[in-house]
Amino acid sequence: MFDHEMRDAAERVLFACRKRGFKVVTAESCTGGLIAATLTAIAGSSDVVDRAFVTYSNEAKREMIGVPWDAILGHGAVSDPVARAMATGALARSNATLAVSVTGVAGPGGGTAEKPVGLVHFGVARTGFDTIAERHVFPGDRDAIRRVTVVTALTMLGSLAER
Repeated sequence: MFDHEMRDAAERVLFACRKRGFKVVTAESCTGGLIAATLTAIAGSSDVVDRAFVTYSNEAKREMIGVPWDAILGHGAVSDPVARAMATGALARSNATLAVSVTGVAGPGGGTAEKPVGLVHFGVARTGFDTIAERHVFPGDRDAIRRVTVVTALTMLGSLAER
């Protein structure tokens, strides 16, 4: 279910967080919980993973993690402001030190010229630091896009944990 690259990325996050005593929260849309699932596939991850929010709908983003309607209506669910708000909202609603968020268009449908299939916005937040966001457009089918999204999110999370 989880390939070598995914497991390695998860193990790096867990190692970095254990070393610093950090807890992690995820806020996921297009991955539907795969980031949290990859982390928790590693035995002993319960000392690092605090919780996970799967906020697939706009209402869930708003109700569960406090994403402002202005961000969703003004920029769309797949956007930098929403990814940032997801990360900061998840961090605020958890006991974690680090948060990662993803929102994107995994396909095969739903893409537009402005927001093509493969577009993913990422947010990572750490207590006491500015939230970081990235935008990527990944090639491939739905499974490939979701897989590379998980690896990218874990890589970003690991880098922030090591700062």
